[in-house]
Amino acid sequence: MVSAGKSAWIPHAVLLLGLALVVFPVYVAFVASSLPLQDILDAPMTLVPGPDLLANYRDALALGTAGTNGQPVAAMMLNSLVMALAIAIGKIAISLPSAYAVVFFRFPLRRLCFWAIFVTLMLPVEVRIIPTYKIAADLGLIDTYPGLVLPLIASATATLLFRQFFLTIPDELVEAAKIDGAGPWRFLIHMVIPLSRTNIAALFVILFIYGWNQYLWPLLVTNTPAMTTIVIGIRQMIGNGDAQTAWHLVMATALLALLPPIAVVLAMQRWFVKGLIEPEK
Repeated sequence: MVSAGKSAWIPHAVLLLGLALVVFPVYVAFVASSLPLQDILDAPMTLVPGPDLLANYRDALALGTAGTNGQPVAAMMLNSLVMALAIAIGKIAISLPSAYAVVFFRFPLRRLCFWAIFVTLMLPVEVRIIPTYKIAADLGLIDTYPGLVLPLIASATATLLFRQFFLTIPDELVEAAKIDGAGPWRFLIHMVIPLSRTNIAALFVILFIYGWNQYLWPLLVTNTPAMTTIVIGIRQMIGNGDAQTAWHLVMATALLALLPPIAVVLAMQRWFVKGLIEPEK
């Protein structure tokens, strides 16, 4: 018993070490976001929060920096929020009926359609970036919300995950629905979607963070400051060459960029965990 109690400290120590490695850089960013710029540039930087916390966050939210052409962080966060929500909702809205059709309908080349969707998992955005940009430009989608969202909403991963769950739905439930006179849409809306709510919640969290962290596609498809997303904005704030970086505002912006994903994870934590660990719903 004693040795077992002592050995229990090993995983706890590893967890605490991992937590420290994750939290310490965030704490350093928090401290830097509360200091005047000169205090950050003076080495070594203090690890005690400074007096300019509220002022720095207010300036970042309302004014931005020279690197963002004065575009406020609040506007960039709004662009990222619209993009992340639209991508998450769009991917689920497309993937769920796609998987439903592949599992519950019998039509010619059904397996070929599924494998065609599955193969696209090997084609990341970077591989098809040039033709995708050409199509977006021809359709006039540059510097628009549809241009940010539409090329990214198709998801083979979400389709595959929904398909795997739908295969666990008992055939008896499908037959009972048919006997009760439920058509395909009624069965989808009243049976399949309620059974899939934990999967939907887990995928929503993952896809929201995916959309929020997008860098390459927004970098190509947006040219005006008004459409800049928060990830692009943070990069623009970091000066090049002789340009001085307002590190106090950069750190404040970086911490502000963490808040929406954290809020989504905390709000949907229970459903997210259930969607990941429950083998059957």
